[in-house]
Amino acid sequence: MDSDNKKQIINEIEKWKKENDFVILAHYYVDGDVQAIADYVGDSFYLAKIATKVEQENILFAGVSFMGESAKLLNPKKHVYMADNTADCPMAHMVDIDKILEVKEKYDDVAVVCYVNSTAEIKSVSDVCVTSSNATKVVKNIKEKNIFFIPDNNLGRYTAKQVPEKNFIFHDGFCHVHKSIDRELVKQAREVNPDALILAHPECTEDVLELADYIGSTSQIIDFATASDAKKFIICTEMGIFYELGQKNPDKKFYSVGHRQFCPNMKKITLEKVLDVIKNPKDEVILSDEIMKTANKPLEMMLKLAE
Repeated sequence: MDSDNKKQIINEIEKWKKENDFVILAHYYVDGDVQAIADYVGDSFYLAKIATKVEQENILFAGVSFMGESAKLLNPKKHVYMADNTADCPMAHMVDIDKILEVKEKYDDVAVVCYVNSTAEIKSVSDVCVTSSNATKVVKNIKEKNIFFIPDNNLGRYTAKQVPEKNFIFHDGFCHVHKSIDRELVKQAREVNPDALILAHPECTEDVLELADYIGSTSQIIDFATASDAKKFIICTEMGIFYELGQKNPDKKFYSVGHRQFCPNMKKITLEKVLDVIKNPKDEVILSDEIMKTANKPLEMMLKLAE
């Protein structure tokens, strides 16, 4: 897209945003051009919480489907629209209700701990939600001894190491982006830049986390890099984060591990699609009354246990 066309689209977005009373929320993993025009940029749960505080009646979510659902669950009176309703998260579908019921029958004293990266339906049969930034704190505050951590295996295993007093039952879900970050490629990246710090998301595999100088959520990685005296960093998470890292740290260098560090679903979201939805609202997130009631409980429990 040439600069004149981009400028025209951005001007149109600003015009229709005001006219149709929209606020734009964008995840760190979407394209930098979309992050640049958003009113708020952050990780999924930060954006869902921000949505509870905005004045606008309509929310445009530039992210994947479970994020829009979370925003709707926490803001039942708002209208939430997706920039692209086909943008989905494969990991969110890697566990089913039958598996949860099977584990609940097997263990008397068990809490179903559901990563926020999951569908509203799965949240509705879970006990508490967690994010990658608060999972350790929440699990420590759960009264049950047994923890069925769904759907992400890698975040579950990382959390288990932080809370050894609990008995974890793991699931086999994963984020394909983080799983594709290969240990040998990380080592090669450090060989090229030996003075660079390795920053990794806990959705990465355990052998990658062993190499990391810092492990944290998307927002925690950004905060760490911004506060650090180091000037070079190898980033083990989705490459959309490079936009915000560059905005906050123009004097620092950030390196990827390989060419597969991108989420094709997040990259579906473009300026043109944002404009299309804001101008002609469509693809609203609609959840049943039952799901709205039951799926909201684990989110509320998370807020309580994370205090």
